Amino acid sequence: MSTPTETVTDWLAQFDAAVSAANYPDAAELFADDCYWRDLVTFTWNIKTMEGRDEIRAMLEARADDTAASNWQVRGEATEADGVTEAWITFETAVARGEGQIRLQGDKCWTLLTAMTELKGYEEPRGLNRPMGVQHGADPDRLTWLEQRQKEAAELGYETQPYTLIIGGGQGGIALGARLRQLGVPTIIIEKNQRPGDSWRKRYKSLCLHDPVWYDHLPYIKFPENWPVFAPKDKIGDWLEYYTKVMELNYWGSTEALNASYDEDAGEWTVNVRRRRDDGSTEEVTLKPKQLVLATGMSGKPNIPEIPGAETFRGDIHHSSAHRASDEYKYKNCVVLGSNNSAHDICAALWESGAASVTMIQRSSTHIARSEPLMRLALGDLYSEQAVANGIDTHTADMIFASIPYRIMHTFQIPIYEKMAEEDAKFYKALEKAGFMLDFGDDGSGLFMKYLRRGSGYYIDVGASQLIIDGKINLRSGVSIAEIKPDSVVLTDGEELPADLIVLATGFGSMNGWAADLISQEVADKVGKVWGLGSDTTKDPGPWEGEQRNMWKPTQQEALWFHGGNLHQSRHYSLYLALQLKARQVGLDTPVYGLQEVHHTS
Repeated sequence: MSTPTETVTDWLAQFDAAVSAANYPDAAELFADDCYWRDLVTFTWNIKTMEGRDEIRAMLEARADDTAASNWQVRGEATEADGVTEAWITFETAVARGEGQIRLQGDKCWTLLTAMTELKGYEEPRGLNRPMGVQHGADPDRLTWLEQRQKEAAELGYETQPYTLIIGGGQGGIALGARLRQLGVPTIIIEKNQRPGDSWRKRYKSLCLHDPVWYDHLPYIKFPENWPVFAPKDKIGDWLEYYTKVMELNYWGSTEALNASYDEDAGEWTVNVRRRRDDGSTEEVTLKPKQLVLATGMSGKPNIPEIPGAETFRGDIHHSSAHRASDEYKYKNCVVLGSNNSAHDICAALWESGAASVTMIQRSSTHIARSEPLMRLALGDLYSEQAVANGIDTHTADMIFASIPYRIMHTFQIPIYEKMAEEDAKFYKALEKAGFMLDFGDDGSGLFMKYLRRGSGYYIDVGASQLIIDGKINLRSGVSIAEIKPDSVVLTDGEELPADLIVLATGFGSMNGWAADLISQEVADKVGKVWGLGSDTTKDPGPWEGEQRNMWKPTQQEALWFHGGNLHQSRHYSLYLALQLKARQVGLDTPVYGLQEVHHTS
């Protein structure tokens, strides 16, 4: 009887033989009836999942010859459990090296992940190839490291042009900038805030990461071993500033992108920016990058509803993204419209600051997951101290997660949230008794699928839910604000509440809204909606896409890319976006297979 490793090795040999012989029907027959092949750049120069034998065969017919994949190997030892054999694999193509993961049911492939790790001849300078850092010997014209960095910073964007311009200097833009730096791609990151990390520092003072430290590492430099599990916002801000400096990123703070246009004949963008100097003066600079990346946050532009009477309000009214300190609202009547993460955090902060009253207006149902069981049940196997002790480092965890096709991911998630509902039954019953409208997603798959599908509709409970249960945060559910008066709000059920502060925790629109502002509405519509899977669930309209819309991959607008997500996604997918950009910089042929069609414009 074959060992699991022998079983996978045999499958890889059969697959390699069929593909090498251009016998794509036989190659497709090696897959199960229900099968998925997720490719991160290696075959498709795209991020794409092929579902079913017909899609796999069609992709191979289009791409296998040029890709010239070979040297398929099992890395380590395969395992078998519950009828599924799993193994890590390595391979190479004509231009790249790759890794992946395979799951077999019997002798047929159920899921296959192939992911590019590096381009041949353009590897990152690390390990034995790390830079020396100094040229030994005597040279009167020698430039020190500092002088070289100062020269580069002074010339890039003026005497020389960046190949890539990243607009947005939060964790997404910084992570991608670090990848591109290591690949030798001249890049400028522009950010309207003055310092790296300011997008965190300037948020409300109680903000902390809701994801644990093992989930949040940046590329190349992990958080220290004593870093807190849930990092406060100012600590994250300081880390991003430190990271930007030691990774030698060309980061233009206090810089605003004014407009951009693409010249198809020249194959380059013209981007006009306004840069504030240290002395307070400003200058306008025209940049000419070949590639433009919008890393402005997956949440996109703030949704600010038009509410009758808003212009008459005598108090403060602002979107949650603009909320800073809650202390100034001590003894004030505060109304928060919304019931997701920011709404809960802000309500709790206002209550802690001694507001006279805090009322949450819940318009629709929200998924609540307490932090402790979420970390234990949903993330613990991959991102935790125990996972590290079990040999699952951050990269391994990222690859395991990436190996699960989106089409079936909800089936992995549903049992987790069923267990959570069972463990926290008293908690959920108390919330519902307080009038809170709960849900676990359209199909019971919980928080992370809501995040992937719509980027909203949930709260990771770190204390605000108990304030609602105890009546310390007032709750009005199933209603919205119909009218704003000078000192109050009128709800859609006719109730009137006194108000000195109104916080609009009303979410965000699609990231292509930034493209509309910067480039044109025509380009924004050409690209289409950003984020979501096409699951045909609430706020994620079909048809099925199979991957995140327009994220980390080519779009319908040549040389325009979107990058972002949480810290995990910014870390993991920055590699694949950086490799796509590097390949184009050095002139490799990058035929995109399965470029996403546009079904929705926002």
